[in-house]
Amino acid sequence: MSYDIRPATASDEPYLWDMLYYAANMADDGASSPEAAKTHPYLAAYVRDWGRPGDLGIIALAPTDQQAVGAAWLRLLMEPDHRYAAVGVNIPELAIAVHPTVRGQGLGRRLLTQLLAMARMVYPAVVLSVREHNPARRLYERAGFTIIDTIVNRVGGESFVMLYTFRSVDDNATGAG
Repeated sequence: MSYDIRPATASDEPYLWDMLYYAANMADDGASSPEAAKTHPYLAAYVRDWGRPGDLGIIALAPTDQQAVGAAWLRLLMEPDHRYAAVGVNIPELAIAVHPTVRGQGLGRRLLTQLLAMARMVYPAVVLSVREHNPARRLYERAGFTIIDTIVNRVGGESFVMLYTFRSVDDNATGAG
């Protein structure tokens, strides 16, 4: 199925809370609704006051009824929300989720590819964390993310911090990178 993709705006904040619920695997952690993300001290920073300078995101819409079915977004997390010592505060963190009813159709890959193309014009790199056994890790590796650290995640398990660095103009000219 072909999905329409549009930029995320401040009015998409309620939908981004829903998608954060899926992106953070909150159901696996015992949360029963996306409302739990709004009050979670670690997760709320990814969406609260969406639309501030530096926020960059996209929303996927089903072509039949234009209902939102996925999102990918980037946010600079400044102190005290900055997560990874190995990554500068000028590197945004990525969150991405596809509604469970449309998973397995390539939408996550499309969202990731399109958001990275947009981010290339603004940021030097993008960082994310993914739980050790999350199948999305393969998507990130195929896209070019590399593991730079292993951390204990918010539920006590292991997650990988993964970085995607954009090639510089000089790297493209020489074929390096």
